[in-house]
Amino acid sequence: MSILDDHAFGLGAADEILGGRARRRPHDVTITEAPAIDARHPDVVAHRALRRAVFVDEQGLFPGGAAGDLDGHDHDPRAIVLVARDGAGEVLGGVRLAPVDPDASRPDLGWWTGSRLVVAPTARRRAGVRVGAALVRAACARAEAAGVLRFEAEVQAANETLFARLGWQRLRDTTVAGRPHVRMRRPMGRFADLVAATKAPLGELVAGLAGSGLHVGDDGAPVPGSDLVAACDAILPAMVERDPEWAGWCGVLVNVNDLAAMGAAPTALLDAVGARDASFAHRVLTGLRAAADAYGVPVIGGHTQLEVPASLAVTALGRTASPVPAAGGRTGMEVRLTADLAGTWRPGYTGRQWDSTSTRAPADLRAMVAAIGPDARHRPAAAKDVSMAGVVGTLGMLAEASGTGAVLDVAAVPRPVGATVADWLTCFPGFALLTADAPGAPAPSAGPVTSAVCGVLTDPATGPAGVALRWPDGEVTEAVAGAVTGLGSARISEGNHP
Repeated sequence: MSILDDHAFGLGAADEILGGRARRRPHDVTITEAPAIDARHPDVVAHRALRRAVFVDEQGLFPGGAAGDLDGHDHDPRAIVLVARDGAGEVLGGVRLAPVDPDASRPDLGWWTGSRLVVAPTARRRAGVRVGAALVRAACARAEAAGVLRFEAEVQAANETLFARLGWQRLRDTTVAGRPHVRMRRPMGRFADLVAATKAPLGELVAGLAGSGLHVGDDGAPVPGSDLVAACDAILPAMVERDPEWAGWCGVLVNVNDLAAMGAAPTALLDAVGARDASFAHRVLTGLRAAADAYGVPVIGGHTQLEVPASLAVTALGRTASPVPAAGGRTGMEVRLTADLAGTWRPGYTGRQWDSTSTRAPADLRAMVAAIGPDARHRPAAAKDVSMAGVVGTLGMLAEASGTGAVLDVAAVPRPVGATVADWLTCFPGFALLTADAPGAPAPSAGPVTSAVCGVLTDPATGPAGVALRWPDGEVTEAVAGAVTGLGSARISEGNHP
């Protein structure tokens, strides 16, 4: 049960900086954090005492026994308490945030609730101190930092206006402890922000350069008049500088994955390396050579430039008589994620790069790349490998090319034990392939991977225009509002549908 005090106010106060030093004033607000389960922590003690004073004694929402307003979230080791104090250390209020399901033995899907927001009676009318909203803002920021993807609260009806001003959306009327409440949701922009940073500019940037027809938005480009497919990727210069061997490995990895998503068998690689000296170039090429050997794809040429900033770009060539397009999806097709869940976060890239490939046997790597290749027993209607836009952003690109929307079932997405849902849906994985196909179609045969149907392509006229998330309670929340790249859908007809 969630209770949000109806005495919450607007914005938090900020420290005044004088002469380079912060001078604490009585009405300044400092917010600290503690684990809700730690009943001896001073912040938790203060929050629980204030909750009892307001929700039990003042408002009579809970019985006056020993338990008072305590519930399962108070025993969840993942739950967090935020407590606000003034410059003199007086407790002004607090709030709790936690996963909706307080059973820590079950997976945390990134669906959290804010609750037990309470403001001390002495702080409700204090000039210059707007405690309630300061706590709400702090809770939202903390939820984002924790990777929360769906953040909701049961708000006392008198507080709806305040929460709306703070960016929350009204869902529906509810009743809690016999009092009218409103269920409200705070939009979380993790996916939209990632798409904006990685893919949104593409439509304008490549206007006039992008191909046309069936393969708009694909991971590789079929070479006209041949059975060749070409792919080209550059590694971020900062990554080349920081971890040259890994950058070399990834230069091969991302390109063979692009070919794999096109259903092409990799046949050759070319590299372009920039380095400050020969020693550094050697490190980059060592990683590239190791990956080329592991995947069984020869490096047939390239270019190396010394005494320049670090850089790496790799071009890959593959062969297939019938490339698998990203644009082959149709409304009603099932979305499947086929991913290698082994491995761990790459050191230095926690939450951003999942490394499942550097410790894999060559036979396993080659089986993954051949998942929907020319010799595969079944080839899906559409495919894309998961890129820097993550699972959600990549699904958005597949849907955009296909002229559809998409809904992803959060609980059905295969993910590693060591990754949160938010990180897994936004990271660059070692091998992860999104496919769309008719219901009941077989899974790709990709060696030691996990594959599961976890979504559906939808009609953008009646459903999401971009990508939405479906939760275990049936609620659907927006992840990406519309097109990801701006490249638009491919010009495809029934005659050239795969």
